[in-house]
Amino acid sequence: MTNVTPSAAAPATLSPGGGDVRAAKAALRRRLLAARRAAGPAGAAEADALAAAVLALLPPPGAPGAGTVAAYAAAGTEPPTAGLLVRLRAAGWRVLLPVLREDDDLDWAAWDGGPLVPGRRGLREPAGPRLGREAVAGAGLVVVPALAVGRDGTRLGRGGGSYDRALARARRAPVVALLRRGELLDAVPAEPHDARVHLAVDPGGAHRLSAPGAGGG
Repeated sequence: MTNVTPSAAAPATLSPGGGDVRAAKAALRRRLLAARRAAGPAGAAEADALAAAVLALLPPPGAPGAGTVAAYAAAGTEPPTAGLLVRLRAAGWRVLLPVLREDDDLDWAAWDGGPLVPGRRGLREPAGPRLGREAVAGAGLVVVPALAVGRDGTRLGRGGGSYDRALARARRAPVVALLRRGELLDAVPAEPHDARVHLAVDPGGAHRLSAPGAGGG
């Protein structure tokens, strides 16, 4: 995997201490979602920068899980992945995409490059066979969406807990969170179950994080 360098100072800070953590997370989510709506959809240059940074992080041949990447099909204001998914397949990688279950846990299915079908909560997913919740454990790299990431690797998601559960099964793979500009923060309010990630990728590149125990919540 290509080495990455620490990023510059974070554009915003939020102390996880004091007050009600859940309320702090909800307030931060509202702020970040409002900023995304104001910024509008990511442009081609931003999408290309994110894809290039992720491709540089792919594990080398022979590494555990090499050949398989677990990623996601972006929806709404999430960091774009359409170009990344196409480039991964073109490079010969098997791409797993999440399937949201009725209990809000994540199943997985391999994407064959064809059209995605509507899933729960407006998400899009492959139409192929479901591989089970543990399929993510076989990936050599896991790429996840996030609203924000702290420099200790704490990930702020939408609040459903789907990725907290899924990442607990992906303990051997580097976990990369994709962000829009300004979403790598000094600190993010966190609860004990919140999963951590190893790296954050935003339009400025890849940022290695201090994330002990990343992968599990």
